[in-house]
Amino acid sequence: MVLIKRDLMDELKDHLSKREISLIIGPRQVGKTTLMLLLKDYLEDRGEKTAFLSLDFEGDKQFFSSQSALIKKLELELGKEEDYVFIDEIQRKENAGVFLKGLYDLNLPYKFIVSGSGSLELKEKIHESLVGRKRVFELNPVSFEEFVNFKTGYRYEKKLNEFFEVEQEKTESLLLEYLNFGGYPRVILEETLEEKRKNIDEILQSYLEKDISYLLRVERVDAFSSLIKILASQIGQLVNYSEICLTAGISMQTLKNYLWYAEKTFIVQRLTPYFRNPRKEIIKSPVIYFYDLGLRNYALGLFGNLPMLPELGLVFENFVFNILRDKIRFSGASLHFWRTKDKAEVDFVVNFGESILPIEVKYKNFTKPKISRSLRSFIKRYSPKRAMIINKNFKEKLMIGQTEVIFLPFRELFSIELDKGKHGFIL
Repeated sequence: MVLIKRDLMDELKDHLSKREISLIIGPRQVGKTTLMLLLKDYLEDRGEKTAFLSLDFEGDKQFFSSQSALIKKLELELGKEEDYVFIDEIQRKENAGVFLKGLYDLNLPYKFIVSGSGSLELKEKIHESLVGRKRVFELNPVSFEEFVNFKTGYRYEKKLNEFFEVEQEKTESLLLEYLNFGGYPRVILEETLEEKRKNIDEILQSYLEKDISYLLRVERVDAFSSLIKILASQIGQLVNYSEICLTAGISMQTLKNYLWYAEKTFIVQRLTPYFRNPRKEIIKSPVIYFYDLGLRNYALGLFGNLPMLPELGLVFENFVFNILRDKIRFSGASLHFWRTKDKAEVDFVVNFGESILPIEVKYKNFTKPKISRSLRSFIKRYSPKRAMIINKNFKEKLMIGQTEVIFLPFRELFSIELDKGKHGFIL
């Protein structure tokens, strides 16, 4: 069986020695169960004993009627030694957070590795129940780097940056494929467009039926589905709540609830505007981006068939957003966008606290440096040390006043690292 290697595996392995529960969350069907089974195989190859239970299996549900019922099952399978217990699809257990908290507080000899979809947090407030008792690992759709490694047979796994530099045409071809089809493993593994479409459709329908309708008890699944389509057509644009309510035929409160559901189940992510005064953020409209580009495209009937600009440019912008989001995770930095009343706009502003970095995204081939009026306006107002223009192929640096403006090909975005110093990123 062909598998896509996931970078999260190494982090999970490192956490096996910690007593905390390893809690794997993420969108439906991104490979959480597969990752757990691979981790189980890894442990067993080392001679460790494991138990694997899933609330998707009818035969396993009886063991979750109470903590004592589960403990009896584990003692039967593992004894009372320091072994490993995998629990899959925990969101199907009522009061999952309280249930896991009780297990943890019994000081059992077992290390628990648990998975759940995004609806877990919505139903159970699990993070509140497990404060100090768990570490969360978020598994998202396959990243572009994971995708390229898989598509190139892992020949360049340790030198992917060199591959991007030497094989620029191949890199751009792979980018187009990724922008069209996204990062769901089942979609990537299929060879034909027809099979890819069938899989992305099944993923979307499963999400609507199992997470939205069954688990979250959303009555108007049709309205929720319409909302996803509307948001898909407006990535990177200001959310107009009144207009969406009118189009989807829902109330303002229902819209806000549905948006919250879509965020917490890892379908979309909300991006807030940048202001010097943080209090202003909460009264200004956000913009929306999708976790998976293929799902976004499928919602609009563009799956595998993205037209050229501006559509491709918007999806590329979403692609860069996902990379930036992952780059700054756990760093304390925050990601925003910038808009003014006179229509000046900058796609992203990374706020590092003591410094800020404005970033524009252009899906185009530059032959010479060209800086937009909007970016010049931002530089004039805020005087950042650096600004960045991420594009397809062009690399150059120039100065506007005291600001260094860097034109960066998208392929070099993967090699930048966070800097503890003033400028945010090390290039």
